[in-house]
Amino acid sequence: MHRFRITAPVAVALMYAAGLALANEPEEMGEYRGARDAVHPDWFKESFLDLEEDIAEAASEGKRLVLYFWQPGCPYCAELIQNNFAQQDISEAMQAKFDLVAINMWGDREVIQVGGKAFTEKTLAEALRVNYTPTLLFFNKQGRVALRLDGYVPPERFRLAMDYVAGAREGEMSFRDFVAASDAVPAAGVLHDEDFFAEAPHDLAAAVASGDRPIAVYFEQKHCTQCDNLHGKILADPPTRELAARFHAVQLDMWSQTPVVLPDGSESTARRWADELGLSYAPSIVFFDPDGKEVMRIEGFLKTFHVQSVFEYVLERAYIDQPSFQRYISARAERLREQGIDVDIWGY
Repeated sequence: MHRFRITAPVAVALMYAAGLALANEPEEMGEYRGARDAVHPDWFKESFLDLEEDIAEAASEGKRLVLYFWQPGCPYCAELIQNNFAQQDISEAMQAKFDLVAINMWGDREVIQVGGKAFTEKTLAEALRVNYTPTLLFFNKQGRVALRLDGYVPPERFRLAMDYVAGAREGEMSFRDFVAASDAVPAAGVLHDEDFFAEAPHDLAAAVASGDRPIAVYFEQKHCTQCDNLHGKILADPPTRELAARFHAVQLDMWSQTPVVLPDGSESTARRWADELGLSYAPSIVFFDPDGKEVMRIEGFLKTFHVQSVFEYVLERAYIDQPSFQRYISARAERLREQGIDVDIWGY
């Protein structure tokens, strides 16, 4: 019988080969959870996607046109369908006062925009800078956008949006002022402080001059259930909190007269600046690059994965090479899963 001796060099080579084999073994993919689809109600308008015709047809019936940008698997879209539109008063008001046309933000159907220019659904979403789904554009009879909702908003705020547009109130006041005149939703009644918020006085021009970090301005209000949710659930998550702390972060009561020096050096107040920015949802977070240019916003209801994605999108300056935020978050989800990390787009 022949015996084989494994010399030291051979042993090293075998160990190296075994290590390579292990390194090349595919890691187990992380799970992807939270995607949801919902069947669109049969009262959605069947359209040839000529928007001027749709606006005119809606006007002839005393209605207004709404464009609804959605995408498959979007849990926020499903929430709009299964929560908001499932409530009888919202469903009845939408059918009586609006014609709603669904636009798949990745679709290839031709759309004729107001003015006659042709797009595909996908290129129209890009031209309109649709970063979130659902995004809803409410048109007036003249073909101008009376109100835009970027992202999902809960039923109580959605009812206000319907009342505002159906009543043609955009000619009288901003949606922000319309919301302020409504009864406040019961909430904690406080502004939630965070240890990474910069202390007053708020001089964002000085932050730009330092040039070391992007800026995140949190516009909040005291009676705000979603502000409670932002701090109690999303920012309480350690990885999210670590990302949030990498910004020059400022919290402003969006209805206060708190003085603030804007990134361009001009002086304003929290309330006036929020009005100039057109903010009507609390909490809203507006992001600026280190040079003081606005690059992104959160103006609707988001859960942890999407908030983290916005933070990373701004911190990495990914918007320079990838202007589509939706493509960015798809790539981010895939990258995390390849590392064996589970991705839950609808969890906290």
